[in-house]
Order: sequence, then C-alpha cells, then structure tokens
Amino acid sequence: MTRQTKITITSILFLLVAIIDVYAVIMQNKSLEIIFKPLLMTLLVIVYLVSVKKPNFWLVSALFFSFWGDVFLLDKVNYFVFGLGSFLIAHVLYVKMTSQLLKKQSANKILKAAIIFVVLFAGVLFLIKDNLGEMLVPVIVYGIAISAFGTCALLNYQQEKSTINLWLLLGAILFIASDSLIALNNFYSPKRLFDIAIITLYIVSQYLIVKAMIAKNQ
Repeated sequence: MTRQTKITITSILFLLVAIIDVYAVIMQNKSLEIIFKPLLMTLLVIVYLVSVKKPNFWLVSALFFSFWGDVFLLDKVNYFVFGLGSFLIAHVLYVKMTSQLLKKQSANKILKAAIIFVVLFAGVLFLIKDNLGEMLVPVIVYGIAISAFGTCALLNYQQEKSTINLWLLLGAILFIASDSLIALNNFYSPKRLFDIAIITLYIVSQYLIVKAMIAKNQ
C-alpha cells in the first residue's frame, strides 16, 4: 500500500468519524458520542503520521492530550477539570510548536498581535466570572494559554503571509472560538446550538492545524 493510499484511507475515515460525531451531538446520542469522539484525535494523528516523514513531537503530544481532553469531557459533570487540564497542556504544546516557527519578534509586535485575543478572553471572562467560583483561577490560566497560542499563530502569519500559515492561524482562531463557546455554555447560558458549534469548530480547527503542519513538513 502506497503512502498516498494510506493518507486517503485515513483521511476518509477521519471525515466519516467527524460526521458521525457531529450527528451524535445533534441527536444527543451519548452512546454514539462515547464511541466516536475518542476516535477523532486517534484518526487525526494517524493521518498526520502517515503523511510526514519526520513527525513534530509537539504536535503529536498536543493531539495526545486533546484525545484525553475529549475523553474526560464526555462526562463534564465529574471530569470537567481533567478535561480542562488536558486541553491546557495541549494548548501549551501548540504554543511551543508555533513559537518555534517564529523569528525574533519585537515587544511592540507581540503586544499588537496579542491584544485581540486578550480582549476576546476578557469579554468572555466578564460574562462568566460570577459563575466560576473556584474555577476562576484555572479558567484564567487556560485563557492565557489559548491567547498565547492565537498570538503565536498570528505572528507566524504576519511573518510570512502564506496559505499554510493562514491554515494554522484559522485553526488557532477556531479552537479559541470553540473553547469560548464551551465557557459560555458551561458558565453563562447553556444552549443546544452551542454544543453543535463547539464540536464542529473543534474538529475543523484541529484538522487545519494538522493540515498546516503536514504542509510545512513537506
């Protein structure tokens, strides 16, 4: 079996699993979601591994912790903190991965790139702060991590305005959007539409990040 055949097969499987998982969320079929959600990152990392000759350690590690985040958040009542912690580590790994793509940046450029993500996080935090209780500090730490990821991805795109870097930037932005909706859904105003948007944005964001890193490897 050629490498291209492996890439095609694993990519189709990932797409099918993604469609089924979104369907499970729409239909509120928890049994189906329990089966297919853990397969998302499992198949995505396989897509990545069969597509590159030299895997990026930070990306593979981020997908590994994203897998555990998915698993823990299947039971948000009992394991939300563990899910948050897993995705926090994933974002830190994404920050490390993306920062390695950057040349030396001035403090002024970093601040300009960061401001949009800081303002977004501050807006979400303002809405949910009264309902956070003991989760306030963990959520602030998480917000700093996702803002840092967005900042690094934006700096990377500003450094070289290529399609590949745009994929990475869009991946970071959609991941942040998905996380922001999780915060609003859990600590502000739960909505069924948020559940559907969260999983859809999450799947597309992770795929775009992987797609960008595959292209960079090639």
